[in-house]
Amino acid sequence: MNDQTLFEGATKPRPFEAGIYKEFDAGQFSRKDCTVAFYTRVDALLNPTVTLLNLGAGRGANIVADYSSYRRKIQTFSGRVAKVIGLDVDPAVEENPDLDEAYVIDPSGKYPLLDESIDIIVSDHVLEHVDDPQGFAAEIDRVLKPGGWFCARTPTKWGYIGIATRSIPNSLHVRLLSRLQPQRKAEDVFPTRYRLNSISDLRDAFPPERWRHCSYGYNGVPSYHANRSLFFRMIDVYNWLMPNTLSAKFHVFLQKRPDAQNS
Repeated sequence: MNDQTLFEGATKPRPFEAGIYKEFDAGQFSRKDCTVAFYTRVDALLNPTVTLLNLGAGRGANIVADYSSYRRKIQTFSGRVAKVIGLDVDPAVEENPDLDEAYVIDPSGKYPLLDESIDIIVSDHVLEHVDDPQGFAAEIDRVLKPGGWFCARTPTKWGYIGIATRSIPNSLHVRLLSRLQPQRKAEDVFPTRYRLNSISDLRDAFPPERWRHCSYGYNGVPSYHANRSLFFRMIDVYNWLMPNTLSAKFHVFLQKRPDAQNS
């Protein structure tokens, strides 16, 4: 198993980081795995009575294409909660295998959901694409029950991913990512805005008097390294040197305060 790994009956290329982290083959993830860290914390908030909204659910590439059976398991909500609803601007959401209900939405419009009908919202790599932070936050506030959680993972504005992405025009992102992340499909690349990707941005959109902030910076396995060991290790050292506010990503955990009733 030096360059290939068995993946549900088919042989696929072995992930690059498998050659970096000696523990990788014990579960097919590293000790620094960002996906495992984020979804483990989300999992701690789940119970069988929960109605969960996957906001930006997409086609379910994280479940269909992930090389690790453990990572696929912790990213799958169906069967672990009462209902999974998916919303996305991309019609591909209707193909997502993890959803009980799927809706294509207008990002500037209201979600097709009742007020205070959702217990937990999970939004993975969506905040960096938001055009209108206040409108986005208002819809989350409207549909989330008091005491409910908004859980999001996103690059930070001032981490290396955020700085690099904002320095390059959106029109060039697909071409560049084909080199830096060869495994990523073009249909999974969307224009970025970075208007909700700093601590101050989050506090402006989700005011502390209405939301309990439990977010933190996280540096996981380096991304955008073009599968080159030297580049990978340089990013890893850079991440180690950076303070929390300049981490590559935020793991956003916001609880709507129990007394925050909708008007």
